[in-house]
Amino acid sequence: MDYQALFQRILKTVDSSAYFTPSEHIDPQHRAGVATVQAALSQPGFDADEVRLLIERLHAQGNLDRVLRLSSLHIVAAHPQVAEWEEAARLVGEQEYAALEKGGPNLQQNLASVERHRGVLAFLRGHYDVALDYFARALERERSSENLTNILCTLLRLGEEGEARDLLESIRSAFPEAIASDVERSVQSDPDLALLRTEATP
Repeated sequence: MDYQALFQRILKTVDSSAYFTPSEHIDPQHRAGVATVQAALSQPGFDADEVRLLIERLHAQGNLDRVLRLSSLHIVAAHPQVAEWEEAARLVGEQEYAALEKGGPNLQQNLASVERHRGVLAFLRGHYDVALDYFARALERERSSENLTNILCTLLRLGEEGEARDLLESIRSAFPEAIASDVERSVQSDPDLALLRTEATP
């Protein structure tokens, strides 16, 4: 894979969106449901089947739409403690179809979620070059701190520390403060980004 061409694509996305901050696209009626699932998954030693039942219950109650239901089920399957890789891949395909069927003004954000899930799956299976391509696609669809952080993690895993530092500097100078600050917090707290911390700079 031509990493330089891909990296330039990422930088172009960063530079072209200097004053663009994505709005929160999740419907307000579904935000509490998403937060409930995230809280359940953050519990140490969570029971995957119980979380799946929770997701189905939230969906039945109208607290998660179809796209968010499939996204949440994918996250459970792709969690390293669960590691149901084939199921995760199946679910992300269903999520993409559901997003296309739903359409609407949030289509690009919903498809960015699909690309992000595919990138995470590739990353967890050790296919970092594939993951980087998916994360770049997600960023092109949605300029978010999560997508930027995923790219930084993947560049470091590929041994591309220089490119990761260049991207971080571009984020600091080109992105709105809210997104840049989120990325900075991730750099300081995520072990996968430890090389980018100030004290780690040679």
